[in-house]
Amino acid sequence: MNGRILNFALFAVLLAGALASLLAGRVWLPPNDVVEGLLSPNATLAGLIVGELRLPRLILAVCVGASLGLSGAVLQGLLRNPLAEAGLLGISTGAALGAVVAIYYGLTASFALATPLLGLLGGFIAAALAFALSRSGGTLALILAGAAVSSVAAAGLALALNLAPNPYAAFEITTWLLGSLADRTWDHVWLGVPFMAVGCGLLFLTAPSLDALSIGEAQAESLGVNLKRVRLMALAGTAMAVGAATAVTGAVGFIGLVAPHLVRPFVGYRPGRVLLPSALLGAVMLLAADIGTRLMSYNTEIKLGVITSIIGAPFFLWLVLSMRKRAP
Repeated sequence: MNGRILNFALFAVLLAGALASLLAGRVWLPPNDVVEGLLSPNATLAGLIVGELRLPRLILAVCVGASLGLSGAVLQGLLRNPLAEAGLLGISTGAALGAVVAIYYGLTASFALATPLLGLLGGFIAAALAFALSRSGGTLALILAGAAVSSVAAAGLALALNLAPNPYAAFEITTWLLGSLADRTWDHVWLGVPFMAVGCGLLFLTAPSLDALSIGEAQAESLGVNLKRVRLMALAGTAMAVGAATAVTGAVGFIGLVAPHLVRPFVGYRPGRVLLPSALLGAVMLLAADIGTRLMSYNTEIKLGVITSIIGAPFFLWLVLSMRKRAP
């Protein structure tokens, strides 16, 4: 399949998913009510539901999914590791730890945006630590540094849960870690989307270098690729995009791992060409998962991270088994 046709098809599916996201929920809205709610200057119930609840949720789902899919594609190309995604470098876990600190100390009670702000800070700190620890090494050093940062952040999360001051704090931390787009407002959009936009811009700039890196680091350097600069751009872009995504939605896994693998066969396995379709497919996947959380009829809403894990874990297992079959 031609790359342009794939991108067009994914974009069309994304538009259809966006429309379904505005219609679907506990209260189903007919299309004419959605249009009237978006365009009418008069306050209506449909306008309130669409404008204040579903539209911010839709924007965040698209931006978060695109950030996760794009970051996974860039990191897999940069590290030449099919299992690479933001969690491998500790960025997702660092952002989660920052948000959990805000919940643990009750900062959200006095400032509603404390959780996403500290989540952003945690993602940046994790990325900075991974880059600092791997500056004198190569790709393997970056992977090991990311694993070390991720382990430290995971230990911090476990400690926060263990020492939670009361059962309600522990419950709130656990609920947030499962990931969700419920109750997100325009404040979360204005806080997270600019960081995700800048981060995705940096990640897209790495495309030519990723193509060169596919033939090896030494060969890429001989073609004029500045490896340290590319790593810095990839880490900074991932920290901004995924840090902001995790900060506003909680921990959502497997999108960054799955999306690049699904589109790679259609673009000739060129790392640079994988980026845009991975971002589009990531947005489609997360939007579909979010719609699924609203349609499943349970007393408690199924969390977003639970659905992505149910879908992603079998794919991860299949990927490991297929790599094992190809191994000499």
